[in-house]
Amino acid sequence: MINAIHQPQTILVLGGTSDIARAIVRELESPALQQVILACRRPSEADLGGFGDHSSVVAVEFDATDFENHTQFIDGVASKYGDLDIVIQAFGQLGTEARDDPASAARLASVNYGGAVSSGLAVAECLKKQGHGTLIVLSSVAGIRTRPSNFIYGSSKAGQDAFATGLGHALHGTGVNVMTVRPGFVRSSMTTGLDEAPFSVDPEDVAVAVAKGLQRGSDVVWVPGLLRMVFGLLRYAPGFVWRKLDS
Repeated sequence: MINAIHQPQTILVLGGTSDIARAIVRELESPALQQVILACRRPSEADLGGFGDHSSVVAVEFDATDFENHTQFIDGVASKYGDLDIVIQAFGQLGTEARDDPASAARLASVNYGGAVSSGLAVAECLKKQGHGTLIVLSSVAGIRTRPSNFIYGSSKAGQDAFATGLGHALHGTGVNVMTVRPGFVRSSMTTGLDEAPFSVDPEDVAVAVAKGLQRGSDVVWVPGLLRMVFGLLRYAPGFVWRKLDS
C-alpha cells in the first residue's frame, strides 16, 4: 500500500520494456518499494537491471491483445505479489507505415486502443476490490489532434486518452485514481531515427512530471506542461494551418 508520503510498495508495468515506464519506476523508487513486475511479450528478454537495490524485479508474460485473459492475468499478479499500488499502462506501437496497410492499421488499433480498454478495465476492477491504487496511462498529445502524417497512431491514442479520462471519472469515489499522461515527442527507443518535434523531452522528464502529478493528485499530466496551452490553441487551428504545420 502507498504510504503517507505517496511511496508505493508494488508497481506493475504493462509494457515492461517501455523506456518511459522504466524511468517512472526509477523516479518512484524509495526504501518502501518492494516489488516491480515488468509485464511484456517476451519476459526472457526483459532487462531487470537499472533499478535500485530496495526492490525485487521480475518479468512476466503479457500480451496486450490477449483480451480474454487480462482479468485473469491482473488478478493472478495481485494474488501472487499483493496489492497493486501503481499500474503503468505503457505498451503501444507507433506504426508509421500502417496508413498504407489496412491490416497493419487494424492491428495497431487493437494493441493501442483495444488493449488499453481491456487491460484498463481489468486493472480498475482489481484496484476497486483493493479499495486503493493508481492506474497511470501513457497517452500522447498525438491523440489531442491527429496529424495527417501519422493519423492511425494518433487516432488510437485519442481513443486510449478518452477511455482513460472517462474511466477516471467513472471511478471517482472508489479510492482508485487514473492519471492520463500526455507527453509530446519523447526521445526513446520507440522514436529512434525519427525527426524530433518541438518541445521534445526525455523519458526522465516524463518520469519527473508523473511523480509530481502523483503528489498533487493530478488527473491529467502534460509533458512538458507548456503543451497544455499549445494544444489548447492548435486543436482549433484551421485545417490548412494544421496541415502546414505537419508538412
